[in-house]
Amino acid sequence: MGKIVGGFLVPHDPVMFVAPQAPAQEIRDRMWGAFEQCAQRLAALKADAVVVVGSDHYMLFGTSCLPAFLIGTGDVDGPLDQLPGLRRETIPAHEALAGFIASHGRANGLDWAVARALTVDHAIAIPEQKIIKPAREAGQSIGTVPVYLASGVDPYITLARAAQVGRGIRQAVEAFEEDVRVAVIGSGGLSHWVGTADMGRVSEAFDRRILDFALRGDVDGMAALTDEYILAEGGNGGMEIRNWLCAMAAAGPYTGELIDYAPVPEWVTGLGFVHMQVR
Repeated sequence: MGKIVGGFLVPHDPVMFVAPQAPAQEIRDRMWGAFEQCAQRLAALKADAVVVVGSDHYMLFGTSCLPAFLIGTGDVDGPLDQLPGLRRETIPAHEALAGFIASHGRANGLDWAVARALTVDHAIAIPEQKIIKPAREAGQSIGTVPVYLASGVDPYITLARAAQVGRGIRQAVEAFEEDVRVAVIGSGGLSHWVGTADMGRVSEAFDRRILDFALRGDVDGMAALTDEYILAEGGNGGMEIRNWLCAMAAAGPYTGELIDYAPVPEWVTGLGFVHMQVR
């Protein structure tokens, strides 16, 4: 039987790689240091697999196919959008667990879209390379399970459905026949406006509200937010809180700890890092 052993809620901000010197040194050190803390804490969990929940940015599936939620069950590599310091490479996967999550979901009301080979974008590749890869380099064997939600472009998966997908992931892990330790990472957010006149704006008030939900593990409270509120207060990029919500629901009851947060307009977003310590 599998077990969710913990998880993290983190950003996937590509501007950190494109313009690494833009913010003040103190902010740079704190934000990169937060990724390092997540990596150290993940290593301590001794996970065999990590489910990473991210979002497409119109670069993987284009306009011809927009799945509500998708899981990679075969070969994985990426990122497709290579960035300075983020080189495209093969990503070790946990195909058995990924396939079981998909089949268990289909048997229980979650019709997963499946990619039998998947080149991910930065939503998966940033936590993969900054959090999971360091644990592998320290000698651990960890397979990544990539999950994509329709949270980057419309039509968006509903918040309630994102939470339901997360609960389905947890149920599948617990029904998995192998004794595996699984961590979950929600990748995205917080407030940011992509490709609009407000790009570079950050709403600390919105970010703090989302962090409050995350720290309390309040899945139902976050799921009750409206899209109109998120778009107005957190921007179109704020819709990525669905990834956090899915990961929160997958983790189950947990104690949240804030690793760090800063509004960083130079990197066009609010950067939040939460450790979900499963009870």
